[in-house]
Amino acid sequence: MSKRSVVKIDEEKCTGCGECVPACAEGAIRIIDGKARLVADNLCDGLGACLGDCPADAITIEEREADAFDEVAVAAAAGPQPSALRQWPVQLHLVSPRAPYFQGADLLLAADCTAFAMGDFHSKHLKGRALAVACPKLDGGQEVYLRKLVALIDEAKVNTITVLIMEVPCCGGLQQLAQTAAAKASRKVPVKRVVVGLRGEILSEDWI
Repeated sequence: MSKRSVVKIDEEKCTGCGECVPACAEGAIRIIDGKARLVADNLCDGLGACLGDCPADAITIEEREADAFDEVAVAAAAGPQPSALRQWPVQLHLVSPRAPYFQGADLLLAADCTAFAMGDFHSKHLKGRALAVACPKLDGGQEVYLRKLVALIDEAKVNTITVLIMEVPCCGGLQQLAQTAAAKASRKVPVKRVVVGLRGEILSEDWI
């Protein structure tokens, strides 16, 4: 046992809403007797991904003596994770900018491969967002993609666009599509680029 960062849950502030549970991809938090609890130190990676999902600000990070983070234990404890998908279809050729779930939404524009690389795709990236997926390397009809993205900005009035791409060069085309659409649209919309490594880790995250 050594000193490291782990989450701390303030029982007085916690309302037991459960919003933090799906936000913890490692399965370290459960609702027990109406309150969120850290079930085991070795399940908490200490990164604090759950902090922003607590409406009561009951979760903080503390430095204390704790068991080392154990990925094997996490795999055994996490179990099935709930889907955060709010819509169908999701492929960019098939979606309609007029669909109600796009209106004023935060849009996740994801390269096809990202969901397979990232174990926390649903809980940390898709949750609360409308989704469109595409492959800039293999998909035809890039002009159609561009028109749809412009329509999502101007007609659906999406609030933000997060472009989730792999680190491989071919994925850069999706970022370029989003930037071109943002430049062509009459509305201004912020665009964020998130680059994912081949093992699912976040390599960079920035507004472009």
